[in-house]
Amino acid sequence: MRIHVKALLLPMVIGLLFMSCASTNELTIPVTQPATVFLPASIQKVGLVDRSLPSEKNRTADEIDKILSIEGKNLDKEAAGHALMSLTEELKVTERFESVQYLENVPLRSPGLGVHPAALPWEKVNEICETHGIDALFTLSFFDTDTKVDYTTVPVTIKGPLGVEIPTVEHRAQVSTLIKTGWRIYDPQQKLIRDECIEFNTANSSGAGINPVKAIEAIVNRKELVLKISQDLGQRYASRIFPYHTRVRRDYFVRGTDNFKKGMRLARTGYWQRAAELWEAEVGNSNDKVAGRACYNMAIINEINGNLDEAVEWASRSYSEYRIRRGLDYVRTLEYRIRSEQALQYQMEEQSKKISGLIEDE
Repeated sequence: MRIHVKALLLPMVIGLLFMSCASTNELTIPVTQPATVFLPASIQKVGLVDRSLPSEKNRTADEIDKILSIEGKNLDKEAAGHALMSLTEELKVTERFESVQYLENVPLRSPGLGVHPAALPWEKVNEICETHGIDALFTLSFFDTDTKVDYTTVPVTIKGPLGVEIPTVEHRAQVSTLIKTGWRIYDPQQKLIRDECIEFNTANSSGAGINPVKAIEAIVNRKELVLKISQDLGQRYASRIFPYHTRVRRDYFVRGTDNFKKGMRLARTGYWQRAAELWEAEVGNSNDKVAGRACYNMAIINEINGNLDEAVEWASRSYSEYRIRRGLDYVRTLEYRIRSEQALQYQMEEQSKKISGLIEDE
């Protein structure tokens, strides 16, 4: 027994030693990222079109595909409609655009069979935009579901009315539906495809019971699950054209001198500026490792305060003067953040043009 206890405790002791000897702590910083897809202020009226329906010449092959993958007769069409309606409503709610139209009667078609079609000719895009008075065209380029069923029977025992165990068979069904979607945004003014996005999602459902009907319920429930995911896909796609909030992970040094240890305690309790004063006191330390770590931490506090250029200088100094390897990676990370901030600023300025235009119109 003693041997078994030691075997259990040894990994725990090693883990605790590792934690206590770690030279860094982790923190997260809130960051606003620029929109994944940039739409200029000149785009105020948009239209949405479903291009996911198969063309007439490919309809037969598409129907065969649906039978082979046990898809519901109209599941793809219905789910695509849910995705587009959800996207339409989401774009309207944001009030980013003057008008949002779901152009249900525009007869665009795809090759079917889950193939992402080639981009529309600009002549066709211009025709649709001019006919409906829109500045940009959103298309659901393809929408396809591929369903697989794993059906098994397993011998089990159940208790009968008198408490006697009775052997029987349990029916089990696992249904997995792969949902494939493709989107494009056309800007006819600049003749640019502003976005091209392909996404894969999976809907899983299961059922089990001594009655086969219970297992079949998994297939029935699958449809509702696919429609719900399709609705979420539309909402999520709308978010691509807006800035979003996230948190980024960073490490800072907590070992080197007593000032680092005290700085760690201050940082953990939220007193980052007081911690920074202790780190700054160590940047002139005669020990290169200590001075380099202090410079690195000064880069961290400057990023926290939004001083990205100063953060780059401190991180660069930690690497170039004191050979702190993390410093070089951090410089690259900060440079990427600066580019993202510049993109965000540009997007915000474009958005302000729209607001200024609305005020002038009033």
